Amino acid sequence: MELLLPALGYFVWTLVAFLIVFFILKKFAWKPIISSLSEREKNIADSIATAEKVKLEMAQMKNENEVLMAKAREERSQLLKEAKELKDKIVNEAKEQAKVEASKIMADAQATIEQQKNAALTDVKNVIGNMVIEVTEKVIRRELASKTEQENYIRSLANELGTASRN
Repeated sequence: MELLLPALGYFVWTLVAFLIVFFILKKFAWKPIISSLSEREKNIADSIATAEKVKLEMAQMKNENEVLMAKAREERSQLLKEAKELKDKIVNEAKEQAKVEASKIMADAQATIEQQKNAALTDVKNVIGNMVIEVTEKVIRRELASKTEQENYIRSLANELGTASRN
């Protein structure tokens, strides 16, 4: 049993050595150890707080980015819509201008056709008038005794002029 229980002298000297080491550690090492531990604990807490703050800022930035992206998409769709409307407007204006130009060209062509038709009718009337004058002249120059001879002569002249005008 002696092996299990130390002698009283060993016990006292161990206790005295422990107390001396305890007081030396308390006097010189305890404060620096505790201060470094508390400083480390403070640094860890600050790092955790900073990480949480950064995490919240990142979430906020992500939300802001999503809002900006949505706004950019909306602006893009608005710009595309405006561009399409502008394109349609320009195309419609070009069509209308083309229709106006075509109408003007058609009106000018019809006016030209009408002018040429009137000129042709005038020419035909002049030719017929000249033919009548020639026939009348020839009838008057030729003095015929009977009316039937005059009518036969007028018919022959009309036939003659009719064949000449066809050629």
